[in-house]
Amino acid sequence: MATIELNQLVKRYGKLEAVKGIDLAIDDGEFVVFVGPSGCGKSTTLRMIAGLEEISDGTLKISGNVVNEKEPKQRNIAMVFQNYAIYPHMTVRQNIGFGLYTSKLDREEKRRRIEDAGKLLGLETLLDRRPAALSGGQRQRVAIGRAMVRDPAAFLFDEPLSNLDAQLRSQMRIEIKRLHQRLKTTTVYVTHDQVEAMTMADRIVVMKDGHILQVGTPTELYEAPVDVFTARFIGSPSMNLLRGTRTATSAASSATGELLIGVRPHDLLVGESVSDTERFALEGVVTAVEPLGPETLVHLDIDKSSVIATARDKSIPTVGSRLCCHAERGTLYLFDATTEKLLGRA
Repeated sequence: MATIELNQLVKRYGKLEAVKGIDLAIDDGEFVVFVGPSGCGKSTTLRMIAGLEEISDGTLKISGNVVNEKEPKQRNIAMVFQNYAIYPHMTVRQNIGFGLYTSKLDREEKRRRIEDAGKLLGLETLLDRRPAALSGGQRQRVAIGRAMVRDPAAFLFDEPLSNLDAQLRSQMRIEIKRLHQRLKTTTVYVTHDQVEAMTMADRIVVMKDGHILQVGTPTELYEAPVDVFTARFIGSPSMNLLRGTRTATSAASSATGELLIGVRPHDLLVGESVSDTERFALEGVVTAVEPLGPETLVHLDIDKSSVIATARDKSIPTVGSRLCCHAERGTLYLFDATTEKLLGRA
């Protein structure tokens, strides 16, 4: 088990600053997910924690000890990569036990760890097969098993599911989360997929351009994003944004000017035209529909803006028709149009 502390952590590549003085404290046993677009610095941060990238400035502590100058093998952490990195000429048993071959453990303890990992990961009947005979999900389990048998203080995952198809990704998300619940090992997980972040994390770290924008539980980030980027990155489909004008009574701020009105597609419901002043109403032309079974996502063109609303009855709107949609005013988010920071709720 381990705590991990990042204090003003910086990574430079020549004049390029990829990670810009970030601070974060990860608790013992916590599952933390770094999320953000490609190039935001999330994988670079993970590799600095692992010792695979040198730290340009700042300090990194694991279990209270500064490890800036320590080699990866001295940090007692295990990393699972995107491409599995398992050996095709070795059996599953040999792959899982690969990191134990140079350890001082006796043969019986090595065997026990390998078989325990195989059982926990559902690989006990596959230990004598080679990777070519395994599915993508099984190969990823082998990579996780190789990390497990070392009994590390922390697990680091670098986009481990990005090579899997949608069904396998969904299955492996559940398996990795269940594994964490059993082992209680501190876990740092990097992904660009906000669904993975929302479904797996105790806390999510949203990154952009080398900065941390917000840290919080999935619910906190979904319900109380601090800016437009986080509001649109967290949640699927993304939050709708429309331009509006702020008056002295429209937000917590008393200033007037341009603002962005945010409303999530699941709060913007297709329905009859309403005159209720407690509701935010829009009307537009249907440009596309996405039937999802219990509900249908309806894409609308409203004053040259694209908006997604939700129809919860069984009827499917016709492309080209005009529809009204509305939301309770309490579901609206108000952002400053210049800074894109959250001003408050309507």
